[in-house]
Amino acid sequence: MKLLSILVLTLLGVFGIWKFLLARKPVATVNIPISNEVSPILDQCILKLNSKEKLCLNDFKGKKILLVNVASECGFTKQYADLEKLYTTYKDKLVIIGFPCNQFGGQEPGTEEEIATFCSSKFAVTFPLTTKIDVKGDKQHPIYKWLTSKTLNGVNDYSVNWNFNKFMLDENGQLIGYFSSRINPMDSDIINLLK
Repeated sequence: MKLLSILVLTLLGVFGIWKFLLARKPVATVNIPISNEVSPILDQCILKLNSKEKLCLNDFKGKKILLVNVASECGFTKQYADLEKLYTTYKDKLVIIGFPCNQFGGQEPGTEEEIATFCSSKFAVTFPLTTKIDVKGDKQHPIYKWLTSKTLNGVNDYSVNWNFNKFMLDENGQLIGYFSSRINPMDSDIINLLK
């Protein structure tokens, strides 16, 4: 039995899984807006999923915006259902934008057409989705550069370390919340920002 325990711990250590299992506590960070001014993040535009049409954050000024990096083959993919529920429940004061990303375990390998079909057929997603992007690294999209850099967002440095990380912007584009993958979209920390 002792030998089996040692073998399991060794394998967990070798694969770094122990870090994921033990160190990945749900993280929810709620911030007070640093300003009432309109944030420059609202000047950003990105192509909509499977389209040549642009989605501009400025179009959502006056609503809170929840930005989520999404993937179709992830253990957290089921969060699409709660993201849609959150969106339809608070549609008058919230927009959710999903950013497909294939940087974590290759869990978003599909084409944009395949992603759109998956989201609509499996989860009846009606909130906006964007073209597939990088949320970290050398090709990090400017929206995610702003979200993850204290120098740009004025709040904190954040690391997107898996699919379904969530960032909440207030009605003027100020960063007011960060929620790790393990925080469900219907969690009270998120809901309270909408009241």
